[in-house]
Amino acid sequence: MSSTQILQEKYAVVFGAGGSIGAAVAKEFAAQGAELFLSGHTKPGVESLTKQIAANGGRAHATVIDTLDDAAVNQYIDDIAKQAGKVDIILDAAGPLAKEYGNGKNAVDLPIEEFMVPLATMLKSRFITARAAARLMIKQHSGVIIFVTGSPARAHVPGATAIGAAFGAIENLTQNLAFEISPFGVTVVCLRTLANTDSRSIQDTMYLLADKLNLTKDQAMAQIAQSNFLKVPATVQDTANAPVLIASDRARMLTGTVVNATAGAALD
Repeated sequence: MSSTQILQEKYAVVFGAGGSIGAAVAKEFAAQGAELFLSGHTKPGVESLTKQIAANGGRAHATVIDTLDDAAVNQYIDDIAKQAGKVDIILDAAGPLAKEYGNGKNAVDLPIEEFMVPLATMLKSRFITARAAARLMIKQHSGVIIFVTGSPARAHVPGATAIGAAFGAIENLTQNLAFEISPFGVTVVCLRTLANTDSRSIQDTMYLLADKLNLTKDQAMAQIAQSNFLKVPATVQDTANAPVLIASDRARMLTGTVVNATAGAALD
């Protein structure tokens, strides 16, 4: 059996690398041979991640980028292309805190301002970063744009109206963008994940729900595990493993589609 790293000679950009999911994905990309360009809202977080990757023999570069700043993102992508010669992979994991968009609140109790947060931050960020990458990738006739959503893209739990609306929009963006740019050799794939019980957003949400439902946090977590066919909790490592395959040449025929990794929790 071959032990060849499947992302060798690939240059990958991960936005939101300071978060739990972004960091986990970055580590897996590096472990499979990709050279990483990592950005986050604060420098200490991404610099620490860069050092961890380097300590394990990987290559990574850190910077601070506001993914809602269109000009800054475009300049960053252009600078990477000049330094590396190309950009093969882009994944944006930047996002707000769960409490900022009222996760756990039913729609009738959700303020408009909180409902709009994921749309004004997460969805906007995904469009800005994907568009910047697409412009470059069209010219180089290659590249993979990876979006990540979650099971609330399909209604199956209460209290996920705001994030579910953003996830649904991102999945639609996947299809529309792929339709336009895949003829130029660029693939666009969305990974739909199950709630990662060790991620910051789910940890924060569980505290809110546990208090609301008069449960312990562990009981709330156990309910999440029971929501999927496998009856086991998903972790950020589970989420990080899938983009490696999606980003590789082994998945070259995947585009304009959603890879459903929710273990049956959110069926199409």
